[in-house]
This record gives sequence, structure tokens and C-alpha cells, in this order.
Amino acid sequence: MNTDVVIVGCGVAGLYCAMKLPRDKKITIVTKDIAENSDSFLAQGGICVLPDDSDYDAFFEDTMRAGHYENTPESVDIMIRSSRAVIDDLVSVGTDFTRDDDGFVYTKEGAHSRPRILYHEDETGKEITSKLLCAVRSLPNVTLVENYTMVDIIESDGECVGIIGHDATGEYSAIFADYTVLATGGIGGVYEHSTNFPHLTGDAVAIAAEHGIKLKNVDYVQIHPTTLYSEKKGRAFLISESVRGEGAILLNHKGERFVDELLPRDVVANAIFEEMKKEGKPHMWLSLERIPKDEILNHFPNIYKRCLEEGYDITKEPAPVVPAQHYFMGGIFVDSDSHTTMPRLYAAGETACNGVHGRNRLASNSLLESLVFAGRAAEHMIEVYEDASVPDGFEIDIEKYENYPEKYKDAVLAAIEKERESHE
Repeated sequence: MNTDVVIVGCGVAGLYCAMKLPRDKKITIVTKDIAENSDSFLAQGGICVLPDDSDYDAFFEDTMRAGHYENTPESVDIMIRSSRAVIDDLVSVGTDFTRDDDGFVYTKEGAHSRPRILYHEDETGKEITSKLLCAVRSLPNVTLVENYTMVDIIESDGECVGIIGHDATGEYSAIFADYTVLATGGIGGVYEHSTNFPHLTGDAVAIAAEHGIKLKNVDYVQIHPTTLYSEKKGRAFLISESVRGEGAILLNHKGERFVDELLPRDVVANAIFEEMKKEGKPHMWLSLERIPKDEILNHFPNIYKRCLEEGYDITKEPAPVVPAQHYFMGGIFVDSDSHTTMPRLYAAGETACNGVHGRNRLASNSLLESLVFAGRAAEHMIEVYEDASVPDGFEIDIEKYENYPEKYKDAVLAAIEKERESHE
């Protein structure tokens, strides 16, 4: 197959990049599962935006502080200053953020000094991603291929000229492209307990490592403090940080508070782990007693429903919570235009690392960061666009990929361990 741009992944980064590319370019999007099974659909709390210029300094400082000042200041600045334009684009495709008579309603989450988060109930990611998906599917220049698994990129004379993958039947094929965008999401699938879909196993990171493409901070893995504790197997259900932002408190098994719930995620998660260890318990409790019942039902209807399915009515009693792997702050190193260290290859979203998040991501910056820098990838491609040369006599060595996906899972874990050792 030949295309102008191939995008691997159809979360908000992949979709927004496709939407921002010119309509005269042939774009092929491939995704490992069905289109709706991206982690972007799972984001609950909301998306940050600069409400007005007076909030710039505080927004910048909140992001830097949460990231332990290991963030890249230039990237943080770009994200904040680009936020309003991104929201305008989302609204233009029908995204329905909560409003009142005065306009947008802003909420606040942990480590934010003021309300600056737009939301749609407790399914903001689903609202944004579904509207983007609908808009992209309507574009005549875009082909979306589901259940297609990338196993490698095609490197020719040091440049990326496409990808190799297979469909659900195991049939391999090559997709040649002038430019390639890796937007494959996180690495939760390599962990036993994660809020991510299990098929998100850091494939792009592993492939980049094999090709000598620079990685950054791959040991910076965020643990979300509050996922619903369950003895059932499968993806952990996240209880959004916005619940704590609206007043929920954490209690130990004696009914005592043991941490400031609005501290950065890593601090809160560590406090929960320590209390679990101290009490010898598999979870702590999250109490919503300070939040009015109507607010719980209107703002957090899906969290309420899921907790009820597990036997907990959060309008009357606390729910058991435990930390779980949630987000990947590291990844494939990219510059401010989302370009990797390999020509013609870009990366955006959770699989990329432009330095916005530092060591720890500020709540609700993930959707914004993904969208801003996916849009910049599209803009840069437009600026530098040149046709690529398809390599002569190209053949796919299927035997090389027989151990997929374990080979790539192992490569991701090895990269994380290597980075951790270097930091120590």
C-alpha cells in the first residue's frame, strides 16, 4: 500500500493530526484494535485550558511543580499558549463541554491552583475522541484500518518510509508513506494492574529503541492514586482526580484522613501505598460524603454506576481504591514539532516525550498536550513536505516478527530498567 502519511493509532493525537493535514494528502490511519478502544476514550476528568491571560503564570507553575521541575519549559509554554485554539477546534467538530449561562464551566483537580479544566460529565475523553473520530471518518482523504498491528517501521537510507504490520488474520503487509506518525498510546499492557487497555504495550517505543531512535525518561511511569479496587481481573477502573478536586477525601481503615488529597498524583499514590503497608490492607477508602448527592449523580454518573456495580453506593458509603499504572510521561524523544531523531518520523500523544510532563503529569494535561503537539506535527509536515523514495526490492521477513508481541513487551521493560538504573 502507498499513502502520503501513515498514522499509527487513532486516539486524540492520531485523529487530530489527520484532521489538521491538507485534504489533498492521502492519509492512512491504522489501529491495533477497533477505533473506539483507545485510552483517549477512557479519560474522565477533563482537558486543561488557559481561561484567560491572568492564569498563565499559575498554569505554568502548576505544571512545572507537578513535574518536579524536570519539564521542558518551552514545551509547557507552547502547550498553554495553544490551548484555546485547540478547544476552538474541538468545539467546531461538536464537542459538548459543560456550560452555564456565563459560558464554559471550569472545574479544578489535584495540584491545580485554580479551576481551568473543561469537562463533559465524567466522560470527557469519550466526548472529545468520539467527535474527532466522527469528523475524521467523514474526510474523503482518510482511510481508517482497524485491527491492524504495526510490528516495525521501514527504514531506508536512515529515513522512515512507512511501516510493516499485519491484519487480524495474521497477513503481513507494508504501508509505504512519505511521513509516518507514531501515536500508539501508552504502555499499560506490560503491567499486571493498569487503567490502560491491555493491547497498549508500548510497541512504538520498542521499535524506536531497535532502530536507535532516541528515547527519553522511559522510567517515568505515573501511578494513578485512585482506581476502584476489585478482585476481578481486567483493566482497572479509574476514579477521576476531579472527584477529589470536588471534595472527596481519602480514609484509612480506621476512618482517618492521612494525606492532602489535592497534592500531585505521585505524592498521593505514595501516601496510599504507605498506609496500605502500615495497615496491612489491599486498599484504602475514598469518601464522597462532602459532595452533594445531586453533584455526584450529575458530574460523575458513570463513576457512580460502576461503583454501584461493584456493590458500593458512593452517595452513601466510601469506595475501596488502590493505585494502578496509569500514564507514561516518557517515550520517544521529540522536539517541539513532534519530530523524532529519524527523518520523516513523528511521534505524538502518550508514546512521545516532548518534556511537557516532566517526572509527573499534572491532572488533565494529557489530552491537551496530545492535541497541541499532534497539531504541530501536522503543521511541520506541511512546511517541509517532500516525497519519499520507496526502497527497491523490498520484502517482508515474516520470521523476524514471530515472537511479537512478547518481544516488544520485553524491550519496553528493558528500556525502563536501563533508564531507571541511569537515573539512580
